[in-house]
Amino acid sequence: MSSEGLSYASAGVDIEAYERALERVKPLIAATHGKEVAVGIGPFAGLYALPGGGHLAASADGVGTKIKVAIAAGSHRGIGVDIVNHCVNDIATAGARPLFFLDYFATGQLDPDVFAQLIEGMTAACRDASCALLGGETAEMPGVYALGDYDLAGFIIGLVEAGSERAKVAAGDVLIGLPSSGLHTNGYSLVRKVFEDVPLSHVFTELDKPLGEVLLEPHRSYLQDLGRMHWKAAAHITGGGVLGNLPRCLPERLGARLDRRAWRVPAIFELIRKRGRVTDDEMHGTFNMGLGMIVVTAPDEVPNGAMVVGEVVRQTGPDRVSIR
Repeated sequence: MSSEGLSYASAGVDIEAYERALERVKPLIAATHGKEVAVGIGPFAGLYALPGGGHLAASADGVGTKIKVAIAAGSHRGIGVDIVNHCVNDIATAGARPLFFLDYFATGQLDPDVFAQLIEGMTAACRDASCALLGGETAEMPGVYALGDYDLAGFIIGLVEAGSERAKVAAGDVLIGLPSSGLHTNGYSLVRKVFEDVPLSHVFTELDKPLGEVLLEPHRSYLQDLGRMHWKAAAHITGGGVLGNLPRCLPERLGARLDRRAWRVPAIFELIRKRGRVTDDEMHGTFNMGLGMIVVTAPDEVPNGAMVVGEVVRQTGPDRVSIR
């Protein structure tokens, strides 16, 4: 490993380059939107207005290079759970109830056992979310994917009921953290670089089980958690980490102040930071750091026992999120 600290960009994923590319094509995307599109590019889910009220919420995502870990471990069921829960969480930030899910599975050559494990995971997660696995596409593409490799993407549609508008976020609102189950589905290109010479069966003293099990812990769903709370906005902490995702649920000129002592960071993140000599900013801009969802609520609506991790503040500088 290089003596220089690792970063997501050095591992092959340049989020800033993606954001520049997205800004370039946003006018093209916006040109396709009619009056029915209530929310387009930017938030975690797009919203399409229905006649008579209510909205359809839609999102699409993938599992990323966590798939490479699953292939190395020969364990694929959790990847099916990952893709459904990631998509469910995205539309849950809009207050949507999942209706149906579709998948796209592409591989060099179909392995029936791998495919069955993925479907088992997807159907289990769909049942938990009361969501129908409506269909999908299975593509064999030799020459595009090496034998043994595959990719998986998910597409979800949910319903936001008419009359379910939420109060506006304001300075002084409280930030509640919902714990993650681990890495979820982001940052794996950097993680694989950090542990590239370590067998998945290795047990670090910092971890209580083999590395492979920790890395493959499925992405948690927050659908039920959000259904039990009164909240104004929510941020699903995925690609871009805490720093990149929390601002997506905040209005302009508002920022967030987080208290780093308010939650426990799982041991895997500290292990990644130390082994890869990854800076704190890089860690918070890549990983969820133990917070899979951050919810904004009024001070008088904080549930008993909730993990309060910060507050909404007026933005006074270029950074919209500060962690102290």
